[in-house]
Amino acid sequence: MKKYLILLFLLLCVSSVYGAQITAVRYEGSTSISDTLATEISKIKPGDTLDIDKVDDAVIAFFQQGYFSDVYATFDNGVLTFHFKQRPKVASVEIKGYGNEQEKETLYNQIGIKKGDSYDEVKLERAKLIIKTVLEYQGYYGSVISEELTPIGSDDAYAITLNVNQGENIIITKAYYQGREKLSMSEVQELAANREKQFAGWLWGRNDGKLKLNDLEFDSARIQDAYMRKGFLDANVSPAFLEADFNDYSAQLYYKIQEGERYKISDVKIVLQDPVLSEETLLKKLKIQKNEYFNIENLRADMDIIKQEVADLGYAFTRVSPDLDKNTADSEVKVIYYVQIGQKVKINDVIITGNTRTADKIIRRELLLAPGDEYSLSQLRRSENALKRLGYFDKVEIEERRVSEDSMDLLVSVQEARTGELMFGFGYGSYDRLMLNASIRERNLFGTGHSGQLYVDWSYRRQLFNLTLTNPRILDSEYSESVSGFVSTYWNWDYREQTVGGSINFGRLITDTFRVSLGYTLSTTRILGFYQEATGNAYMQYFQEVYKNGVTPLDAPLKSAISPSIYFDNTDDYYFPKNGIIASAYLEYAGLGGQEKYSKLYGKFAAYKHLKSLIGLDLIARYKMQAGMIIDHGYTPITSKFYMGGITSVRGYQISSLTPRYYTSSYPQGIRVGGNYMMTNSVELSYGILEKAQMRLAVFYDYGMIGVDSINETMRQSWGLAIEWVSPIGPLVLVFPRAINPAPNDYTSTFEFTMGTRF
Repeated sequence: MKKYLILLFLLLCVSSVYGAQITAVRYEGSTSISDTLATEISKIKPGDTLDIDKVDDAVIAFFQQGYFSDVYATFDNGVLTFHFKQRPKVASVEIKGYGNEQEKETLYNQIGIKKGDSYDEVKLERAKLIIKTVLEYQGYYGSVISEELTPIGSDDAYAITLNVNQGENIIITKAYYQGREKLSMSEVQELAANREKQFAGWLWGRNDGKLKLNDLEFDSARIQDAYMRKGFLDANVSPAFLEADFNDYSAQLYYKIQEGERYKISDVKIVLQDPVLSEETLLKKLKIQKNEYFNIENLRADMDIIKQEVADLGYAFTRVSPDLDKNTADSEVKVIYYVQIGQKVKINDVIITGNTRTADKIIRRELLLAPGDEYSLSQLRRSENALKRLGYFDKVEIEERRVSEDSMDLLVSVQEARTGELMFGFGYGSYDRLMLNASIRERNLFGTGHSGQLYVDWSYRRQLFNLTLTNPRILDSEYSESVSGFVSTYWNWDYREQTVGGSINFGRLITDTFRVSLGYTLSTTRILGFYQEATGNAYMQYFQEVYKNGVTPLDAPLKSAISPSIYFDNTDDYYFPKNGIIASAYLEYAGLGGQEKYSKLYGKFAAYKHLKSLIGLDLIARYKMQAGMIIDHGYTPITSKFYMGGITSVRGYQISSLTPRYYTSSYPQGIRVGGNYMMTNSVELSYGILEKAQMRLAVFYDYGMIGVDSINETMRQSWGLAIEWVSPIGPLVLVFPRAINPAPNDYTSTFEFTMGTRF
């Protein structure tokens, strides 16, 4: 009976307020939302009739905002009041024990908790799970992530610290390839990311066996691709099966392989939908040839070759579909390329994005395709390389967007680079001691494409100041101009010289890769003094015997010279090219007035080839050469002759230390007088050791010769290693050279360093 009386009492209470009019609505305890926003959420306002269901819905809606740990409502004398208990705020989030600052920044964006958020235990647990998952993808298992909550301001906020106790790497101690017979282990594992640990796996070039979980699902396809490169078209590789032991964090990896037979190519055919090119013309360009073993890499390369040849005629939407007609009985395959041509395409528009600093016109003038032009795939790729060679951008991409059957837009996306550079370098040698150089350079002044550079070279023996201003495109034309002024003092090996002067240069861009220019230089160079009296006497004797007209470098002779030059560059990167050629040459004729009268011919050549498509390794082959000769017309000072040695010629020898000598009875060790001709050669192989860090290791061999004549000739060799790194503060090259059989009086170097210079 008592229970029914209580229920009747409650019904009377509810009925007493249900249907009552709301005279006011109040919100107490909320700092996260305004009263106006709260009214929009509750959908209750003064004058409404009290509805308990609507109040319940409002309480639920407020709680779902995520700002409050508790919400309830009271009604008294017509006043409906919502009471809020705020969740604590997140004052800060810090991750300890994981990665560098860049890796942490990426992780902060992934975990979903940031400063100013309301504290949420569910979000915190999810953030810990995300960090653990990231570590597992990086190969670390058993990681422990704990949190520290530090109250800030009477529990109104928390400083969250996530402590990461990084787990262990799982090491693949053994990999089994059941069914492997016709390929070696190294060939099967060549493309796979997960391989068994090798002896001394910690050494460079060896495999440490660390599990890369995010790559594991793709490895079976990579192994199958390795078979396809060797001609095994029927090869089938099962998904990877990993057996891990978390007691010692070791694992064994299992694959089942059906190899099949190795196929030779019986014939190659190209079927064009429209005969825009002859089949014979295309066949001559293909990598796949009859009677050779099939290679899937050559097939892919041929598809690109055919597409480019046809697309260069304006057929942008060309599609190349390969078909393999297998003769299993004879293990032969006929390769057929079906080529769908489509219509000729013109450029509708060129849209440029990402250039927050560089003006659009600076980018457009490098593009070989403009609105209204007929499409060409080669021109598109050359345009992309031209933008990369500027050095203005970290990233350049040109995408195609189809507009209609016969038109497309080009989307040029760039990412601005730090074009303002503080470059510096140093080297150390047994004679020249510490050598420093630095420059302040802006390659893209105010986004105009103009450049300015103040170069300072300061060492134990050299002080050089050079100010240069360059406009690579006068009024956006194909013409360029530059003006420079310079002053230098150089402590040569035997004397101190000083040069003061200036130059002006005008050039023209013939193609996107070829430039010609004409320069004029007016300068004076004089010898200020000799270090030793005996050295000075020997030089004076040399001047008297060689300089018949009585002019010597002691008199500060004037040079008035004109210099035509050519320059070619079709490489694919500004600092570390992978493919392409750089070639330049100039002829300096001194004799337009002044005392110096000679002709100097000098040229440089560098070729780069990325061998990855040929041998599957990130290996760049480089060949560099420079050569020069001087023809005397009356007076050629020794300061204008050739000298060899240093990081730009034969490494391992001090800069300008290799030179022909003039011997006298009073000075038998000989004075350095420079060469009338010189030539250097360099062969390099550069291997990518850390792709994400853009770090490479190079081995090189240098050879050079310099002389006055065939009798007075010097030849030197060297070899060494170099570390190349596009570091956060600029391109960096560390060189560790070794001179080969140096002469007793040679000045050698065992370490050289340069930063911010093209290599």
